[in-house]
Amino acid sequence: MADGLVQGLIGDRHAAVRAAFAANLESGADIGAAFCATRDGEIVVDLWGGHADPARTAPWQRDTIVNVYSTTKTMTALTALMIADRGELDFDAPVAKYWPEFAANGKADVKVSHLMAHSAGLSGWKEPLTKADLYDWEKCTALLAAQAPYWAPGTAPGYHALTQGYLVGEVIRRITGRTVGTVFREEIAEPMGADFHIGLPASEDARVAELLPPPPGQAQGELRNETFVQSNMSGNPGIDVGETKTRAWRGAEIPAAGGTGNARSVALIHTILANGGAAGGRQFLSEAGCRKALELQIEGTDLVLNMPVRYGMGFGLSGGIVPFVNPNSIYWGGYGGSIAIVDMDARATYAYVMNKMAGTTSGDIRGFSMIMAMWQAGG
Repeated sequence: MADGLVQGLIGDRHAAVRAAFAANLESGADIGAAFCATRDGEIVVDLWGGHADPARTAPWQRDTIVNVYSTTKTMTALTALMIADRGELDFDAPVAKYWPEFAANGKADVKVSHLMAHSAGLSGWKEPLTKADLYDWEKCTALLAAQAPYWAPGTAPGYHALTQGYLVGEVIRRITGRTVGTVFREEIAEPMGADFHIGLPASEDARVAELLPPPPGQAQGELRNETFVQSNMSGNPGIDVGETKTRAWRGAEIPAAGGTGNARSVALIHTILANGGAAGGRQFLSEAGCRKALELQIEGTDLVLNMPVRYGMGFGLSGGIVPFVNPNSIYWGGYGGSIAIVDMDARATYAYVMNKMAGTTSGDIRGFSMIMAMWQAGG
């Protein structure tokens, strides 16, 4: 029985969370997965189970990690929020203040906040890229600096699925002299003891679960009647889930999509934002610096995702099709179904990761079934 494959910790009030987790495995909705929730910086639920490979030959272990695609964006955003909180980055400043070459082609007035909120008009590259080009930081950033926006920056949201990481990451690199993966590792992940990586060392490869791509017809880039910005984002270069098995992908810093971790690490890292900047006895940000993420930057129908969105500073905000129990909540999810939620009112975090992918870009019912069970139990 699938429930026998579920391991981990649940609080006295959270039997329904374990039941929802087990039901996903029992039904085949999940092959392997992990779910973690925190309250006041402490873990209250930490579950893992199933198998780390589609062939079901290897159990999903406590320390299994997996590529979480765009849930990585929450880590990049947190890194930017931290640098801004200590006065080194001004979100209202032009990107060109930190990255002079970016001013080319009419982008002199594009703000860092536009990058954070997917409204810079740079949702994809104009020049054709190969999958291998994603591992060339200099090429990816130089091309974005040189090209003109697809729409007037700041006027509409349009999901920067891959480009956001290079854009925000290059601003971070120009300010700190270090890559975003290095700053994140040295100043957030390692001090937290959190097993999340933007650029995974080869020594950790054996722990990585294998992703099963979405069913045919549901994958990104397979939609009919796509607009230019939609097809450009999903097809240049095309998304190949098989790349996540390669050392090149795992080792590269792809700060919008290439992060590797588990639910525990995602939930623990975001206790920083949920608890006024404090975690593990250390103050990473001020409370005001955390709440900067809640500031609405833009809302409307996303030109790429074609759904109503509300973007704060690097995160999605409550409202529209994603109403949360508490309004001061921020979130984002990854292609396939992973998700991270930070509830600043309840001082809670929730995270779900998995290896059987759905065709979604921002979470799905599997993760939300456990999150809803948490809400029903009062967190």
